[in-house]
Amino acid sequence: MDAHRIAVIVDLVDSKAIDDRRAAQAAIVASFARVDPLVPHDQPLRATVGDEFQAVYPTLADALEATLLARLALPNAIDCRFGLGRGDVIDVGDGAAGVIQDGSAWWLAREAIDEAHSREDGRTPSVRSWFRSSTDDAARESLVNAYLMARDQIVGAMTERVRRLTFGTMLGSSQGELADLEGITQSAVSQALRRSGGASLITAVDELRKGGV
Repeated sequence: MDAHRIAVIVDLVDSKAIDDRRAAQAAIVASFARVDPLVPHDQPLRATVGDEFQAVYPTLADALEATLLARLALPNAIDCRFGLGRGDVIDVGDGAAGVIQDGSAWWLAREAIDEAHSREDGRTPSVRSWFRSSTDDAARESLVNAYLMARDQIVGAMTERVRRLTFGTMLGSSQGELADLEGITQSAVSQALRRSGGASLITAVDELRKGGV
């Protein structure tokens, strides 16, 4: 059995440009609270210091699904960056905010989020997520990061409505139910999911679950 876990570090994109930082923080907390019950986790998405959040997931598939849901759940004016690290998560003591942790998963998650930021500032501005692994598994890293780059491009181009429709579908809502909520037709929901790439993202999550990534 693979003893490695996935540490995730999240930070806020362009936090200094947000006028009402307190309201933005509350919106992020509320969005992430919608995600936590949906995906298995060892630690839920929780605020740490400044504009950062952290979480721990038992598998890479869980972390990939949770980070997709987290980004889809965010309101239109807010975006986040995600660093995923696969390795050891070690409890080293107790702190005021809970257990203090260390380990290769956290170091790699920090490397990953720094890489995402660097690529966002370079030739791939749509990048919001990156993955690093402590194992000698360059092929896994490359495949996961290729998926993440494509995923980020699709989500970044979505309207707020399409993100809601994709999120709702991943929660198990029918297209008819989503159409009623949005005040549009079921056909319009179907077309929006297909044209935006939302349907493909949902199918990709199903494949990741089946593959035991």
